[in-house]
Amino acid sequence: MNDQTLTAKVYSKLGDVDRQLRKQSWVDKKRSQQWVADFIHWCDEQHIELGPRLRHRSLRFDRALIQQVNEALRSQRLTTIEQWQSGLTSAEQAEQGVNEDKTNREGPRAQRVLVNTPASTPAWFSGQPRSMHDVDWRDINLDQCDVLIQVENLDSFYAFLPQIPALSGYANPLIVYRGDSHYGGAFKQLASAWNATQKPHFYAGDFDVEGLGIALSSSASHLLLPPLAWLTEQATTFHDPANQLEDRPRLLRHRDQLPAAHPLQPYLTLLLDQQRGLRQQWLGERLEHVALV
Repeated sequence: MNDQTLTAKVYSKLGDVDRQLRKQSWVDKKRSQQWVADFIHWCDEQHIELGPRLRHRSLRFDRALIQQVNEALRSQRLTTIEQWQSGLTSAEQAEQGVNEDKTNREGPRAQRVLVNTPASTPAWFSGQPRSMHDVDWRDINLDQCDVLIQVENLDSFYAFLPQIPALSGYANPLIVYRGDSHYGGAFKQLASAWNATQKPHFYAGDFDVEGLGIALSSSASHLLLPPLAWLTEQATTFHDPANQLEDRPRLLRHRDQLPAAHPLQPYLTLLLDQQRGLRQQWLGERLEHVALV
């Protein structure tokens, strides 16, 4: 171990100790553990006196020792134990100290979502009706938006235009990509904040078992679907994959709790009883909002 720094493992173990010390007066750790031996060596280099805390078989940690460690770290412009645990971004870690914990940092996309907005096209770029932006969801003023449109598929998201009859009553729709391994985590946070506003949340995605399951998991209030008569003609068993069978029980339970006259019932009959569906790319732009719950 570099004499002037603590390894990520020692930082992590000290973080565990720090959390334990919030509930108890001291914590004993065996000196036979390598990280404890490394920590003792580091304390010696920093002239931190362990005194009676250092026993034959163990090292006793207390709040005063943790405070001494943090003071030594601050003096070297290194991250303190508390800061190491906080899941900061790389830039925020740089502000706190010169070292970086790559295993504990917040991922650069952790708070990012893709939004589809009216275009503001620079002169050097060909004119398009819509623009796509990678933004921090916390920078979105939800009070200024009147409906959330959650789009399942990325290609459909890029092509989505809000000028459809189903959205004619909404002046400021917030159109967001559902997310994948890159953006999915941040969308969940956005959806949670949005649903607290109790404003409509429309789901635009595949008309299949998985798609409706995603809509339910996101707490969407409505689905954007074509008229039932048209969908009945176009839906096909080819768009109801067998690998989605495990998602059917949830939809069946959802159907059972809906009133018989609920507008979603005939759509669920088509999907669950006839086992026919349709991908989002085939749904077209003639969409209506159908209550999901």
